[in-house]
Amino acid sequence: MSRRKQLYEGKAKVLFEGPEPGTLVQYFKDDATAFNNKKKGVITGKGVLNNRISEYLMMRLEEIGVPTHFVRRLNMREQLVREVEIVPIEVVIRNVAAGSFSQRFGVPEGQPLPRSVVEYYYKNDQLGDPMVSEEHITAFGWATTHDLDDIMAMALRINDFLSGLFLGVGIKLIDFKVEFGRLWNENDEMRIVLADEISPDCCRLWDIKTNEKMDKDRFRRDLGKVEEAYQEVARRLGILPESGPRDLKGPNIMQ
Repeated sequence: MSRRKQLYEGKAKVLFEGPEPGTLVQYFKDDATAFNNKKKGVITGKGVLNNRISEYLMMRLEEIGVPTHFVRRLNMREQLVREVEIVPIEVVIRNVAAGSFSQRFGVPEGQPLPRSVVEYYYKNDQLGDPMVSEEHITAFGWATTHDLDDIMAMALRINDFLSGLFLGVGIKLIDFKVEFGRLWNENDEMRIVLADEISPDCCRLWDIKTNEKMDKDRFRRDLGKVEEAYQEVARRLGILPESGPRDLKGPNIMQ
């Protein structure tokens, strides 16, 4: 395997220099973290499954006109993506009370919300990814009001589409986190696109009949059968690799 220059390593992914200008190779790891990196572990085969699940969901969203950074999947653990300037904001869309939302507002976990709630969090591990308002975002120059209009419109459209898609395979989309980036073209024109990934790492997914958790909460809460939950999501979406989530060694890194 050819040596590639590593540009960035996060909690769940590694970014490498792409084969052509304006592209990156996104490598999915099996590493798992929770509670702002205080809990760490490995979910065997997670990287393979998240690569396939994110590929599938990104392609489906492209079909309905949501622009993304995704180009194509390269192999079991890697995909080619367009290089974007990440907006340092995590956008969380909540349909049902769960996790920190239930704790903050005293709402029982599992209670449907009267309407979808959108929250913004500043991407900064040292600060614990604090929740912020639109005023914070525009005051600090993380995004403009026009950027936020585009982000909000896309986030709600993504929520509507994914809620229906998962419902069709017997899964409730409780909440999820997405990230966006600025994509520049050769004419220096910019548009906001969906970036990062969409997978059980960043979605709360419950079985519609049993409310059984099918996402990273199984790791966070030591519920067990984490690998099986990720596999079940992929199976229901019809994309579980035939050979199963077998391992694939990462690329040789050139510093």
